[in-house]
Amino acid sequence: MGISFWHLVIVLAVVLIVFGAGKLPQVMGDLGRGIRSFKEGLDGGDKDGKSKKIEKKDGQE
Repeated sequence: MGISFWHLVIVLAVVLIVFGAGKLPQVMGDLGRGIRSFKEGLDGGDKDGKSKKIEKKDGQE
């Protein structure tokens, strides 16, 4: 059992009804930026792609 073509069509139709065709590109762009930010947070990198080094002081965990 997987997602069939008709399931995808129904989901896309509902998304278009809820968000509207004009707002959909903005919503997808926001979603993409959120995913990119999440991935950068997992990697610990900044916008330049360099990883940040966190130094622990003595006595701190």
